[in-house]
Formats: sequence, C-alpha cells, structure tokens
Amino acid sequence: MPEVTKPYATGTPCWIDLMAKDQQAALDFYRDLLGWQGKPGPAEFGGYAVCELDGRAVAGIGPAMAPEGQPEPPTVWTTYLATTDAQATQDAIVAAGGNLIVPVMDVGKLGRMLVAADPQGAVFGVWQAVGFAGAKVVNQAGALTWNELHTSDVPAATAFYGEAFGIEIEPMEGAKDYWALRVGGKDVGGVTRLANDPPGTPAHWLSYFSVDDVESTVDALVRRGGTVLAPPFDMEAGRMTVVADPQGAPFAMIKPKPMQS
Repeated sequence: MPEVTKPYATGTPCWIDLMAKDQQAALDFYRDLLGWQGKPGPAEFGGYAVCELDGRAVAGIGPAMAPEGQPEPPTVWTTYLATTDAQATQDAIVAAGGNLIVPVMDVGKLGRMLVAADPQGAVFGVWQAVGFAGAKVVNQAGALTWNELHTSDVPAATAFYGEAFGIEIEPMEGAKDYWALRVGGKDVGGVTRLANDPPGTPAHWLSYFSVDDVESTVDALVRRGGTVLAPPFDMEAGRMTVVADPQGAPFAMIKPKPMQS
C-alpha cells in the first residue's frame, strides 16, 4: 500500500530531504513536477518545509545553511535510514569506519537525527522517530519509490551497513551486477557499482520518484529548467531516467512495471 501506517524498521530508508540554495524555487519546481504542496516552516526549524502529496508527508525541502566556517553543503537529496536509537547508531557508524558530518541532535519533539558518510564517502542521514515517523506515502506517482547506493566497493559497503544497521546486501535475483538492500528479509533499496556512473562521480545515494509517464515528466522537467543526465530507458524494474533539478540536485524517475500476481 502506498500509505505508510507502520513504523519503519531500523535500516529502512524512511525520509529524504533537499537543502536548496533557493528554497522557494525548489518548492515551486517540485510542486509543478510531482504535485507536492509545501511552504517554508517555522523559524525554530530553520524554515524547513515538509512537503505533502495528497495531504501526506512525502519529503522535506529546506534552505541551504552552512555551520560557521564550513562550506555550503552540496545541493543533493539525502536519504535517511530509520533507527530506534540514534545515539547507538552513531556509535555503530563510527565503530564501522563511517564519518560524522552532523552529530546526533534533537529536532524539537519530532525526533533525533544525524548525518554521516560511509567509508566510501556516500552521505546519508539517520532518523529516530518520536513525533514524526517519516514519509507517510511511498510507491505511488509523485512519491519516493526506491533508494539506491552507488559505491566504489560493494563488499566494504556490505560490511559497513551490516554492522551499523543490520542491513543485508545480497545479489538481486534477475538483475546483473546489482544488489538488494534487505531489512528483515524485505527489499528496501538497491546497490550498484560507482563504475557505472560518469567518471569522477563520488559515492552517493540516489532517490527514485515514481511517475505515471517518464517522457512527459521529463519534458515538464526540461521546460522548468531541469537537466536530463540519462535519457529515458527500459530496465528490469520499469522505464526510468536520471535527471537534475534547476539547482543541480540529481534524482531518478521511474514508471515501475506492474507487480506480478
């Protein structure tokens, strides 16, 4: 079901957000492209906007802010992995060789979060839900449908995410040179080799949004100033494309194949 009614299991992607140089322009772009509704939030949360699709939380967009003396963060979508104990997960990340970017912090009464990078440099967030569980709708047009790790070292990533979150990374059946992220025996994301990306691309997590028609959505994206990084193509899971928004944040869009009954 597209609506999420149960807590996310530890290690499952549960939220994504974007820190944009022009927050309002980003809100307008994703409203027009994917049908999201959102507006800048309270000052106590830095103006962070929780975007909704059909009245249900789908993603966050905030204004890019850099700590004093630090460079402005890159304009990218960040994947957050669920946990029931952010501090314990932070300790596990460090013990497994990860690097902290934003140490554990409270986000009002909503939850606790941190941002880290795995040993290969892929940046991700961690979310411990308190008053806010994460995305309330997934796997429908306009919503997040897949999270994919692009890594230079699949065995090392397998060891790191296994130690830090209990995630299993195993070859995906029917997909050559592709691995599944599994939590509790359920596929919750994918892993691919960084060698499949353009030279110089750093390790990263890529967010996939579901759409009803890839070509028409790409046309709409280009009209609104977005860029096509990989033109639409067919693959095992459906028809997809990789694009970037007008501020440079990359993401994928896919029309998934119908589920086999």
